[in-house]
Amino acid sequence: MEPQPEREIPSISLASYFRLVRRNRNFRRLWLAQIVSEIGDWFYTLSIYTLLLQLTGRPSSVALALVLQVLPQTFVGPTAGVVNDRLRRKHVMITADLVRVVVVMAMLLVRSRSTVWLVYPLLLAETIMAAFFEPARNSVIPNIAAQDDVLVANTLSSATWSVNLLIGASVGGIVAAFFGRDAVFALNALSFLASALLISGMHFSEPHAQSASRLRPRDLVDFSPILEGVRYIRNHRTILPTVFAKAGELNIGPSWVIFTVLGAREFAVHWHNMDAGRGAMLGMSILLGGRGIGALFGPMISARWAGRRDSRLQLGILLGYFTIALGYGLLGTCRTVWLASACALLAHAGGSTVWVFSTTLLQLHSEDRFRGRVFAADLAFSMFTIAAGAFVCGRVLDAGIAARTLATWTGFVMLIPAALWLLAVQSSRK
Repeated sequence: MEPQPEREIPSISLASYFRLVRRNRNFRRLWLAQIVSEIGDWFYTLSIYTLLLQLTGRPSSVALALVLQVLPQTFVGPTAGVVNDRLRRKHVMITADLVRVVVVMAMLLVRSRSTVWLVYPLLLAETIMAAFFEPARNSVIPNIAAQDDVLVANTLSSATWSVNLLIGASVGGIVAAFFGRDAVFALNALSFLASALLISGMHFSEPHAQSASRLRPRDLVDFSPILEGVRYIRNHRTILPTVFAKAGELNIGPSWVIFTVLGAREFAVHWHNMDAGRGAMLGMSILLGGRGIGALFGPMISARWAGRRDSRLQLGILLGYFTIALGYGLLGTCRTVWLASACALLAHAGGSTVWVFSTTLLQLHSEDRFRGRVFAADLAFSMFTIAAGAFVCGRVLDAGIAARTLATWTGFVMLIPAALWLLAVQSSRK
């Protein structure tokens, strides 16, 4: 399938976002579900990472947790793609949310160093559910929003993710510090339940499910639909490079480990004789707050410039890579938590732009019957590089390399995907 000619459409205005939420009931419910579940997730992530660092004392334990939160999505992705292209994606999302309610509540069993091992299988189970949920959510956007609103919907979803990060990182640190981790786990479980209820009220057509044959257990191990999806991606010169764009954000995996270590060991907050564990959570909260602000404003500004033009979306991805490189290159030189937070803001403004623009290109250029597999592949590749980056980062930090130095190295490494993206786009236009 060849890309369609670009259309000249007015740039996106602030009113576009309000109009979409006000007039589109299905998107509004999906958006509200995102708000409640993601805020709960950020509360939860902050508590899990600081808990592991506190109980084990090793950055690699945080890295392992992140690997278990992302890497299984690479292996589950092909099956998740087939399921999302055969069943109603609404039902897939609801089921994933309800299972995660149970998984998160089970985190309450982690009470000491002797039970910390439970964190890992529970994170694995939650990750498997996310591998089914996320491709479904991305795939339904074109079904519930008009074509001209797809970029608006993706930008608003990204901005919401960023606000949720800002709120979750800031408020989550306070909640965990003053009310304890058990309260955080309970709130996150309730957020998944609220998300399932909101999604259950959505009503929209899913043509792929209406025309698909009944899914049988043996279809889950039948590789022919997966191979069909691979051929579809390979033969589409716009989708092929774009499905690897998020995988090029090589900073995401290291960022979680770097921010956790910097927050705990160099930028811990010491207010009113606060203990080390709580000060570490607040230090990490400030860093994640900067990340959230950058991820909020990055795509909102760049989407206004890009409009719905493929060429500008592709250029925006390239500029996003360079912005990440600059932000992480400067992060290693920072001596205060506020300057470090500003560098995180800059870097993740670029990173969020890459995420939103690549998602939009995939949605606009993929057919509905293949969209689940396209986004499963997109998620699988990105989760693999996130997991690999986190693992390598944890091992390097355990070997004695300073977190600041590793941050600077991460900035230089980001020049590699920038160069590869430039070559891929130029090649696709020949």
